[in-house]
Amino acid sequence: MKLIEFNLDRDFDVIKNWVTDERTHAMWCANYFQYPLEKEDFANVLAAKKAQYGDTAYIAALDDDKPVGFFCYSKDDETNRGMLKFVVVDPEYRGKGVAGEMLQLIAKHSFEKTGAKSLWLCVFPENERAKRCYLKAGFKESGTTENAFTYKDESWSRCNMVLKNEYYTRVQ
Repeated sequence: MKLIEFNLDRDFDVIKNWVTDERTHAMWCANYFQYPLEKEDFANVLAAKKAQYGDTAYIAALDDDKPVGFFCYSKDDETNRGMLKFVVVDPEYRGKGVAGEMLQLIAKHSFEKTGAKSLWLCVFPENERAKRCYLKAGFKESGTTENAFTYKDESWSRCNMVLKNEYYTRVQ
């Protein structure tokens, strides 16, 4: 597996169908993107995140360049923290270790290439599968904000999670 910078024209049509229902979509992106995904809206949100936070979008690809994952990454130079957003894996590859491998590559990129001291993300605890995956990859809970997001008649919390460089280095 390898990380490749996301290309809208090459990759959008592949990833647009990975999230197939509205609730899963909300869990994935907190409705930053419209549902269902539309190319222009997706491009506009990614451009806004890049301008505001320096986010770069990536795909995780198999050795034959088949995309199997997507995420955005940025690093705050003041705090020396990497931030991970919009993590999603092709449903065909969920439960097969792809997300864990992708997270290890992201950690390596964050710590070794960008020099971050920690890697952060947010997950809705109601997204139990994703949270378990992050915990298995070495992320630790660092705090929870209750009732941070509303989806229809549900109120979801937001859990901040961190992977510190010291932990990543010990397990490599």
